[in-house]
Parts: sequence; C-alpha cells; structure tokens
Amino acid sequence: MSRNLFAITCLLFFGLSFALVYGVREHRLSSEFAFQSPEESVQIQILLHDTEDTEGLIPVLRNSGLEFNEEELRWAAGILRINRFRPGRYVVDGNASYPSLLGKMLRGEEDPARIVVHSGQTYDQFYRRVSSQFRFSEEEFRAAMTDTSAIEENFGIPIHLLFGRMLPNTYEMYWTSTPQAFISRMLREFDHATAALREQSEQHLLSFGDILTLASIVQLEARFHDEKPAIAGLYLNRIRRNMRLQADPTVAYALGKRGRLRVADYRVRHPYNTYVINGLPPGPITNPDMHSIRAVLQPDEHNYLFMVANPDGYHSFTRTYAEHRREVARWRQWLREQDRLAGEQAAREAQAQ
Repeated sequence: MSRNLFAITCLLFFGLSFALVYGVREHRLSSEFAFQSPEESVQIQILLHDTEDTEGLIPVLRNSGLEFNEEELRWAAGILRINRFRPGRYVVDGNASYPSLLGKMLRGEEDPARIVVHSGQTYDQFYRRVSSQFRFSEEEFRAAMTDTSAIEENFGIPIHLLFGRMLPNTYEMYWTSTPQAFISRMLREFDHATAALREQSEQHLLSFGDILTLASIVQLEARFHDEKPAIAGLYLNRIRRNMRLQADPTVAYALGKRGRLRVADYRVRHPYNTYVINGLPPGPITNPDMHSIRAVLQPDEHNYLFMVANPDGYHSFTRTYAEHRREVARWRQWLREQDRLAGEQAAREAQAQ
C-alpha cells in the first residue's frame, strides 16, 4: 500500500506541477498585457519598414515606446513559431497579447492610417507632406507624380493637370501603399467627389479643366471660404471682357516661391504669369478644395473687375481702375501709418531699457 500510495503521490505531484507550468505558460502567452503603452489608453504606432525576424522586431518595438519583456517575447515567439514579421503600420490600443500582435504582423494585417492632404500647397510642400505619411520616400513620390508617360497612359491625364486633382481631405490608406497606388486612389476620390459638379460644368463658360485651373487661383487668393464666390466672379468678369487676370498667385508660381512680390516680378515671361499672358494659365497652380471649385461653378454675380487685399484678410472690390487706385492708395496709407506707429513704439521701448 505504501508503494502504491507513493506512486500515486508522485503522479499527482507531477500532474499538478505540469498543470501549473502549463497554466502559467498559457497565461503568459494569452495575457492581454504582454505589450503595454506607457500611459493607459494611449495608442502606440509601430512602423515596420522591412520584413524582420524576432531580433529585428525588438528594437522597432522598443523605439515605438511600447513596454514589453524582451526575453519573454523571444520565448513567446518561439512557442508560437512566429519569426517573420511583414512591413506595415500596426497599432496597439493600450495593450495587446503575444498572439494578437505577433499574429497580426505575421499576416501583414496593417491598421489603416489617416492621410491628410492639405489644400493650397506648392508642389514641394505636397511631395514632402504626403510622403511623410507613407513608407515611400519624397523622391519616389516626386518621380511617380512627374512620370509623364505613366500618368497619361494609366490615367489619361496630362501631367500638368494632375496636381489640381489631388483633392484636399482626410483619407484612410495603408502606410505601405506605393506612390502609384496613392495617385490612383486620389483620382478615384476626385472623380467621385466631383461627379455631380461635372454635370453643372456643361453649361459653364469654362471647360471643367479650366474650372479647376481658375479654382486653384481662387484657392490662393482667398483666405476665407465665404469670399471665394466673389473672387471667382471677378475673374470670370475679366475673362468675359478679354482682360488679363493679373492674379498675383500665378506670378509666385512662375517664380517658384511665395512671398512679397517686387515690381520686376510681374514682368517675368512665363506661361503661368497672368500679368503677361492672356486668359488662364495652362493648368492648376495648386490643389483647390471643394469650396474653391464650387465658387467657380457658382460665382457671385456682380460687376467688379478689381480687388485689393485688406489687412483683415478680406478684399475690397471695385468696378473701375480709378476706384481701384483709390483703394490701393488708402491701404498703402494705412500701412505707412502702421509702420510709423510701430517705429514709435519700438523707440519708446528702446528708451525705456
């Protein structure tokens, strides 16, 4: 009896030990707190640029700010037989278990990113801001956007008209998308958003392509959405009268920079400088938003032909050149007065010191 009892005791001991070890292991493997954010409920973003093994993954996770036990991660990856992690953007909402996060990266199940496309950008700003939100480089994106044969062959759009169709908005896309996939998605979004507007444009003075070009000028002229229809109406009045548009943003585009313009700048010979060419430039000078596009399609009806920017960001509109010169003189006088007052204030502050 004593031997049987000893055997049974040993079996029970080993059985309990095995169950305990197995239970602890299963708990460690399935724990929802294997990976944790430093702060509760703070979302951690993991950007995996290349396919990595466990050793390559560890520094990426560490640099993301995620808290975890490196030795236990090695153990868990071995137990789960996971040692290949695909490129992508992966998000941890507060915490995660080994099977959930490692399995997601094994399968390459990316979390989509919110991609913001701003309006009124220069080409360089657009290339830099968009590429910073994806895995591809600025150089790769620039090359794709300027690949004339590929753009025209794949999308049937002349290269100089492409930028005007990069509709400002926030989109969900995968971080590993290629530049070509981004362009394709943007053109689909543009076509969908402007489908109804294209029908309205059939009765318009301008073609839809020219509407986008004028909308890009309005985009850069107007600081406030509610003034865009008035500015669009002014330019359309000029087009009807065969007057030059004389839009300052086109001069800045021709010069390749933004800022205060000099008198000599307005005389620069360039196909986009509307001070020296008749009509619209060959294509958009920036990517207009829907407010600017609608403003050209549904402009204010008035007789204004001239405008001058006010200090508050709005414009003063006039019908004749004589009225325009008086408005310009009035605001120049105001600016001189502000400069004088600022100079006096600086002098008082210098004396006080």
